[in-house]
Amino acid sequence: MNFNLKFKDINETRQLKENYTIKNLLDDLELSSQTIVAKQNGELSIEESVIEDGDEIQLVQIIYGG
Repeated sequence: MNFNLKFKDINETRQLKENYTIKNLLDDLELSSQTIVAKQNGELSIEESVIEDGDEIQLVQIIYGG
């Protein structure tokens, strides 16, 4: 079971762990949900969403400015 991860210049297939969530992925990548928005199969996703086999997860960095 695998999922596809897209983030900046990363475009890779990763092995899926059981009950693996967006939050688990962010933690593994040492990223903060305060600066990253996740899209699961093209739809905005919350941290508690479980990643399923074949999903495409795109992480988008939020840019703050003034």
